[in-house]
Amino acid sequence: MIRQARPEDTDAILDVWLLASLQAHDFVPAAYWWRQQEQMRARYLPSAEVWVCEREGEIQGFVALAEDYLAALFVRPDCQQKGIGKALMATAKRLRRQLSLKVFCENDIAVHFYRQHGFAVLRESLDPGTGQPELCMGYHAC
Repeated sequence: MIRQARPEDTDAILDVWLLASLQAHDFVPAAYWWRQQEQMRARYLPSAEVWVCEREGEIQGFVALAEDYLAALFVRPDCQQKGIGKALMATAKRLRRQLSLKVFCENDIAVHFYRQHGFAVLRESLDPGTGQPELCMGYHAC
């Protein structure tokens, strides 16, 4: 079931984010992700519209929207390849007619996922926090 996040979901959302970040971004030192947790809790999640996928009472993934920016879409590693990411993306597209996002170039799986869902590369830049190359991608509903 996909539903809007509640304040009591924050710890579970952060767990999903950390586990998925560590797995998907093994080219970034793990310490970077551990240090970002408090920023996620205090700054990013409260300023975003967050939707979670909950199955059997457990949050397995989430999507965070800040205006028309897809700030995050993460699925717990042990819950991937089960349609959760697709369902969360469908929710984001239902809520917004256009979306933009940034994704690390080396995250091939995510880049492929976003391309499959109609996103196109707009430009490439460097992420200021990690120095890693990233793609800015955009989606516009027909």
